[in-house]
Amino acid sequence: MRRRTFISTSAATGLSLSTESAAKAAAADIPKRVFGKTGERLTIIGQAGGRFPMCTVEEARGITQRAYDLGINYFDCARIYWGGRSEEVYGDVLPPFRKRIFLTTKSPERSRKGAEADLGKSLRALKTDYLDLWQIHQVSTMEEVQQIFAPSGAIEAFVAAKKAGKCRFIGFTGHHDPEVHLAMLKNFADYDTILMPLNPADPAYLSFEKMVLPVAVERRLGIQAMKSTANAGLLPDLHLKECLSYALSLPIHCLALGCTTIGQIEDDVRIAQQFKPMPAAEMAQIRERAKRLAGPRLENWKRDTTQKIAGVRYCDGALA
Repeated sequence: MRRRTFISTSAATGLSLSTESAAKAAAADIPKRVFGKTGERLTIIGQAGGRFPMCTVEEARGITQRAYDLGINYFDCARIYWGGRSEEVYGDVLPPFRKRIFLTTKSPERSRKGAEADLGKSLRALKTDYLDLWQIHQVSTMEEVQQIFAPSGAIEAFVAAKKAGKCRFIGFTGHHDPEVHLAMLKNFADYDTILMPLNPADPAYLSFEKMVLPVAVERRLGIQAMKSTANAGLLPDLHLKECLSYALSLPIHCLALGCTTIGQIEDDVRIAQQFKPMPAAEMAQIRERAKRLAGPRLENWKRDTTQKIAGVRYCDGALA
């Protein structure tokens, strides 16, 4: 089931949100949070380019423009999304607003040489001479951690890029194994940010919320969340608003959301405008409702503890 097709096409859910109402959104209406120790102020939701392969180029451009028009100032991408075309979409739309947005992209390369090559391609595609945030993308296994921190590993490219002013901040992302996130944190003290999957089912299976989030908070990292609906897997049982509000009620700064229609980004903005932190008791109830779905069938991007398979990587670019 695709991310919000379930809701957007079903009048029975009562969750189809008014495009006309969303169209009235103003930039000041979306709450902002200080992005950890970076000091930047980001809208609590951001537009991510990972789902653009499900669109046409023109649709992706329209979604990007609409996100900016509605006041979103955080735009997430990666070099490998859509074979580089997601970055090109951003490069087509965002340059006129460059000083008013926070622009991120990522590299999955594990060597310094490969990461540096990716950075050059990303800057050209995005039509900018610097990134606000450059991230080591989708770190999935302990072997990859070793590669990143080996001599001539990718971390050298990230540190050098920040020193040279090609990016303002650096961080890493992943969704496969919280233990790998902890290993990345153990190996390097100077990250500015982190990105991880967080949703109501996560606490019941290989939990990033339980294992990684407290460490990120303690280190004052800029914390980004993804997969808040478990790639729509939670939507038959939970409302979209419940999923987004759950994630936003955690100690995070921005929730990255991949959209395939303008209606979806308008829905997201309206929910963000109306957001109020969930009481702890309500969050516990939602976790309990999601618990029966928890496990590798729902969160199939995580390491499957029922099968001893090392080094598997799932669902690249799937942000929800």
